This record gives sequence, structure tokens and C-alpha cells, in this order.
Amino acid sequence: MPITTLTIEAALQLLPNALCIDVRSPSEYAQGHIPGAINVALFNNEERKVVGTAYKQTSRQKAIKIGLNYFGSKMEAIINAVEAQLIATPKPEIIVHCWRGGMRSAGIAWLLNLYGYKVSTIIGGYKTYRGWALEQFGMAYNFKILGGNTGSNKTVWLQKLQQSGQTVIDLEGIANHKGSTFGHLGMPPQPTQEHFENILALALFTKKANTIWLEDESKRIGLVNLPEALWPTMRSMPIYFLQVSFENRLQIILEGYSMHSTLQICDAIKRIERRLGGLEAKNAIAFATEGDLKSCFTILLHYYDKYYLKGLHQRENYKTLVTEIDEDYLAQICK
Repeated sequence: MPITTLTIEAALQLLPNALCIDVRSPSEYAQGHIPGAINVALFNNEERKVVGTAYKQTSRQKAIKIGLNYFGSKMEAIINAVEAQLIATPKPEIIVHCWRGGMRSAGIAWLLNLYGYKVSTIIGGYKTYRGWALEQFGMAYNFKILGGNTGSNKTVWLQKLQQSGQTVIDLEGIANHKGSTFGHLGMPPQPTQEHFENILALALFTKKANTIWLEDESKRIGLVNLPEALWPTMRSMPIYFLQVSFENRLQIILEGYSMHSTLQICDAIKRIERRLGGLEAKNAIAFATEGDLKSCFTILLHYYDKYYLKGLHQRENYKTLVTEIDEDYLAQICK
């Protein structure tokens, strides 16, 4: 059975029914990869460095000989790893790629094909996917932006909208961060900027035919940024501003963050001390230390309300974009 080559578009169409194998080194994979791909590295980080140095300083032939020495001792382990994955999650075919669709993917594709699997490679490798991903952010989309002050339960409502059949992309879910200075608490590590973009691009591509609900976000979500090319599109879309009383929002915040330690809360406050103001930061930390989280988060909620309103008003023609809604409005959509 011959090894076939696929364009990135053809590979993405196959992905739900194919095992995608990224054969780059673990550090390359950790920096960013095609969503859903597993890492079966031909070279570990140090081996990749040795082969690359030989290629640059000596010759291509020398690098190939070193690489073959590494590869030969790993062949059985590579087959075993792929076999175990396919037993756990059966797929009818395999897609293999490296950085540029070169020797690393060709070597492992040959091995897996020899073993009897149906194998394809991606023309241009992961580099092609990165180019494709960045192109997605400049495309036209029809977004509905769910806005509202901090504590409005926007994420919960987005989940309900999705469960009711609406098309939703959870930006904070992709970023592993809830947006505020406390947004990292209780969350797994954030993806790299590169991988955040990779996941978002594929989500946009698969859902672009529909109207997509997004949460109103600042440009930065924790340590990652929304793509430059996508930001103007998001800022031009209609905003459905969810009205929830200050008291109710304060209660939601207390329920969401009261389980975290005083040290975690105080450290988070210190990160916004400059913007919050020295006196307000000092008071908030004092209240947290005394166990008076209601007074602490009252200060912080006033700060975030002011911060969010400023961002809202910075939109061009923001008054024409904003429609005020309540929870009943969303509940009707979710029926």
C-alpha cells in the first residue's frame, strides 16, 4: 500500500477519522501542535540538537547517518506506541508529519507503512499548518458577543447555549484561564501562545458556517493574546450585555473563589496593585487576610466594573453595538 501525501486542507478533513502523529521532538510539540495530534518523537530534544548541529556544521549525509543510528534502536518502540494508541482509540488510517514534511516524517511513515498501516504524510508538515492557522484569523465571521460585568456567569450561559444547540467557542476554556487576575486559580497550565492560536484556528474553521457565540474578552487572557487579525472583527460585532445586579455578581464571585487560599488571593491582588491603587489594594489584602472575603471582593468588583466599562466604551460606535439583555432572554434561546 503506497504512502500518500495530503494538503493541509485534506488532512484536516480526515483528522476526525485518522490518528495524527507528530514526530517532532517533545519540545517542538510542547510549543505547539495540530490539535488532536499525539507525539511519537523520532528524536528526543538532545538528539534533535545533535542531528541539527551535524547538518549545519558537517553535511547532510553525516546528519542522516547519526539520525539512522538513533532511529534504528527505536523502531520497535515506535511501532508499539502507535499500536497501543490504535488499540485504545481505533482509527482506519494514520497521518504523519514533522516540521516541514521532510526526513523525520518520511522515516516513520515508511516504518508504519512497512508494518501494514495505511499512512499519509502532510505536504509541508506542521509549518504548513501554522501558516493555515494564521490565515483563519483574517477570515470573515459572524459573531455574537456575550458581554457583561465580572461575575455575570457568562461562561455558564455560554455552556447552556452550547447545550441547547447554539454554536459557541469558549475562549477562556481554550486559554485555560477565566480572564481576571484570579483567572488562573484552579485551572490547568495555559497553552503557549502558538498552541492557543492552533486550537482557536481549528475551532473557527469547523464552525465558520454558523453564527458563533463568544464571550466578550480583553485582548489578553492570562498569558495569551487574542490574535491581532481576529481582534478587529470581534470588536465590530454586536454585544449582548447581560445585566446582573452587583449583589448577585458578588455572590457568584464569592462562590467561585472562596475555596482558594488567602495566599493565592493576596498574590493575585498584588498583580493588579498598580492599577487598583495602593490604598484599595492594601484594604483588599487586609480584608482577605482577616477572612472577610465579601469586603475584599467588593473592592475588586468595583475595580473590574470600571475596567470593563472603559473597554466597552473604547469600541467604535459602541452604543450601536450594545443590546442590554437579562437572564430570561438567554433562557428563552436555550429552550
